[in-house]
Amino acid sequence: MTSIELENVTVDFPIFNARGRSLKNRMISYATGGAINADAEGHVTIRGLEKVNIILKEGERVGLIGHNGSGKTTLLRVMSGVYTPSEGKINVKGKSASLINISLGIDPEATGRQNIALRGALLGFEKRALKLRRKEIEEFSELGSFLEMPVRTYSTGMQLRLAFSISTVIQPEILIMDEWLSTGDEGFKEKANERLRTLIGNTKILVIASHSKELLLENCQRIIWLEHGKVRMDGDAVEVANAYFT
Repeated sequence: MTSIELENVTVDFPIFNARGRSLKNRMISYATGGAINADAEGHVTIRGLEKVNIILKEGERVGLIGHNGSGKTTLLRVMSGVYTPSEGKINVKGKSASLINISLGIDPEATGRQNIALRGALLGFEKRALKLRRKEIEEFSELGSFLEMPVRTYSTGMQLRLAFSISTVIQPEILIMDEWLSTGDEGFKEKANERLRTLIGNTKILVIASHSKELLLENCQRIIWLEHGKVRMDGDAVEVANAYFT
């Protein structure tokens, strides 16, 4: 049974070069979420999450809300295995995929086709499996002969087409997203949205962070509201959204 369980998860980020009160005060003035602390040796740390307890079960569509710096991206990265909790534990059952940064692994000096192989490897595709999906990726991107060109020669929209086409060829049991993906290309957007809807429809657990009340209510039945690295509210999507977006 697919699930995600977080038990008392805390994430601290050490700031190794933070020396002196003046630097610490500047950090405090810029921080919008979390908390500034010091460990036993006096090193400055920023707390991204504090004692977070969440259980996600198969079939759930869950939204994350909160101001910038509230811990949404940190929580998504913990769920996707990018960050390891400083305290507490997380247990993930099921194959997960993260669409937090779809351009991760794209080499601007390599061609489009070479980048399909590079990004595919990062997503965990074996060579044989990727070879079977390569034509699908190439056709979906609509880049044609540009696939033989270095990615640095692409427009921003073309780069996003390539990254999107590679990253969404997967079909995970758990899908983790930081905002709804946008290709920046009006002619490609509807096709991309349709693929995302299909991907979400077939996944067993969806976790998506967004600032859009409409998008969250359209796709989620449950919303978790984070504030300063802690869960402020967790419940029915309509109830939590109405409390937050007021």
